[in-house]
Amino acid sequence: MAARRILSLWFPRLAVERVQRLRRDVLPLPLAVVAEVGGAQILTSVSVEAAAAGLSEGQGLRDATAICPNLLTVPADPLNEARFLASLRRWVGQFSPWVAEEAPAGLLVDLSGTAHLFGGEEAVLARVAEDCAELGLTVRAGIADTPGAAWALARYARLGAAPLTAARRSGDAIEQEARATRSRAAKRRGWERGGAAPRPMVAKGAELAVISPPGGARAALEDLPLAALRLEAGTVDRLLRLGLRQVSDLIALPRAALARRFGLETLRRLDQALGMEPEPVSPARPPMHFAVRLTFPDPIGLRADVEAGLDRLLPPLCAKLKARGRGVRRLALQAFRSDGGVASVEVGLARAADSPDRIRPLLHLKLDQIDAGFGIDCLRLEALATEAMTAVQHRGHIEAAASAMARETSGGASGSVGNPHALDDLIGRLCARLGDTAVTRLHPADSHVPARSSQVLMAAWSQPHDGPWPAPSAPRPLLLFRPEPVDAPALREPPARFRWRRREFALRMAVGPERLQPEWWLEDPDWRGGMRDYWRIEVEGGARLWLFFGQGGAVTDGWYCEGVFT
Repeated sequence: MAARRILSLWFPRLAVERVQRLRRDVLPLPLAVVAEVGGAQILTSVSVEAAAAGLSEGQGLRDATAICPNLLTVPADPLNEARFLASLRRWVGQFSPWVAEEAPAGLLVDLSGTAHLFGGEEAVLARVAEDCAELGLTVRAGIADTPGAAWALARYARLGAAPLTAARRSGDAIEQEARATRSRAAKRRGWERGGAAPRPMVAKGAELAVISPPGGARAALEDLPLAALRLEAGTVDRLLRLGLRQVSDLIALPRAALARRFGLETLRRLDQALGMEPEPVSPARPPMHFAVRLTFPDPIGLRADVEAGLDRLLPPLCAKLKARGRGVRRLALQAFRSDGGVASVEVGLARAADSPDRIRPLLHLKLDQIDAGFGIDCLRLEALATEAMTAVQHRGHIEAAASAMARETSGGASGSVGNPHALDDLIGRLCARLGDTAVTRLHPADSHVPARSSQVLMAAWSQPHDGPWPAPSAPRPLLLFRPEPVDAPALREPPARFRWRRREFALRMAVGPERLQPEWWLEDPDWRGGMRDYWRIEVEGGARLWLFFGQGGAVTDGWYCEGVFT
């Protein structure tokens, strides 16, 4: 069985170089990615030009702009950075199928038994460096027997360090012949006794690439700092206070005392780096992708031809979705024209579907937006967003009989009666015409405040309320709005006459008060007083208003109108 070999790739400037790939105009200027950490603006990634100007990661934005006034900054985008790292993971998959992501800017590759296919480990690193140079990425690489050792070499190995150049003194030199000096002298490492040393490589596109020979994980780790063991920052600080600087200092300590004073996690990390505890490389699962395409021998341009093409594409796409137990929520149709252009439309569904009959009507609503130009050579249908589909239990005799009776009662009309997806299909058609954000539904909320007793949700991405609507403690007006001031005496009793919206009103009848108080954990500037007395007011002329006495956004108490009854 081949010895286990792990490749660790670290992209120290991944975030800023992703931006540079998108914005070629900022390449010669200092650039930094800024994120908010603990309420402060911190540099999370700096370009080569910014580093040459004296900037570094973790530096405050104010200090950085004082040092480098022409610094360009962009906000951090963790989502797109993760997607960029995922694309790099697929690129590294050419060397091995076992590739794992190490967020936020690292990859771990199991090269066991695959490096010889590319000419050896040095050839793999040379190819990685060449590809990264073409992609405009800075990379540091390390190859060792364990993931922990490879991770440490990629991040903490230094070019020109002692393991790569001259041997360290052993304590037998004349200037070290005193007993005190000789007792503290370091032991000779494997390569000083005739073994192989870690080999550095500096290739175009790579800052540093270090290869530890098989069985040399311990020798490669000895001179590295304690942070190379992937320990927590607090543990590293405690070890540094005791005078422990390098991994070799930690290896020399008794294991029982090390675990007792610094926890089992410290000992576990050390054992993983040295290969005494297994650490598997768990490759990330490839994302599920559902897409079909249809190529035509001659260009098409009629709507009927596009609809016929959809009828050919939808069944195989739905078959793929059913095979994986998925349903599509968002779908894209692309039409590749003979002139090289691409026309595309997207549709969304209110509920995941895997049936062509539920998807086809939504796509037909969008076909008028496709410009065929001089003809369409290819149609491509892709599921942009999918969800897991739950199995639906078939109806029994009682449900079937109830459905038949409902159809007879409705005059024998079929269609939405008995169709459990009728409302979802209707919402999907409305969203296709009006947009996803234009179709909303109300959902009850747990609040005594009338304005917060319900919440507005997007109908396409929410479920209807299951059960009856919670009944309020008292009647509520049909129309609610922000509290509007009422010109009336500042007394808690309903005013006999008052002025609202430039009109004079005379009181005819008042019902109340209903005292309401908001949630104490929510801050609302309109509820500064924290308590209101609501009255149902009927004025001469028949108008029915909803008035309250309290602080409706002002500093002092007063009368406000918040709604109108039917």
